[in-house]
Amino acid sequence: MIKRCLYLLAAGLAMPILAQGNTLNLPADATIDVHVIETLTLDTTTPEQADVLLQPIASQGATHQLPDYCLITATASLIDQQVRITANTLTCIEPTGDAPEIFSAEISATGRESNGDFGIDACTSMSNGACQSATLTPEHHFTLELGQALAIEPQDNPSARINEQRRRADDDNDDTSSDTSPSN
Repeated sequence: MIKRCLYLLAAGLAMPILAQGNTLNLPADATIDVHVIETLTLDTTTPEQADVLLQPIASQGATHQLPDYCLITATASLIDQQVRITANTLTCIEPTGDAPEIFSAEISATGRESNGDFGIDACTSMSNGACQSATLTPEHHFTLELGQALAIEPQDNPSARINEQRRRADDDNDDTSSDTSPSN
């Protein structure tokens, strides 16, 4: 148990903490390593795909790491000899006690290969020097680089309010039932 805690502490110290004081912070030019959730194929007849889901991954190469439960939506385009990724939204759930915090905002970020090159090298078919088809799989990890700093406040969590109301009602019922117990 102690060994596991030490590993978690070491991992936490290795990456900058993002959720500080109930705000999810990312500086401009922050990098986050990600992968697509489902295989994505683009070609000359379908050169663009909106609402591509990306999932952040833990990595030594990124400057920042997001909470464990995050999704990023992006647009993917087949341009020249690569796939260009433009991130649009970020949504994270940070479990904190009984009421998880939800962070969601629009973001501006572009995809880069792990070596820093702009665009994602995923071309699977070339013709006359142009990429005809590209496939991006979940195994292909790449980096998103933010274009501007983010400071996202937690959103209202109706589910947490409902759960709190239920707990209070259960506590009130427990108190009432103990007051009405039969006496001998």
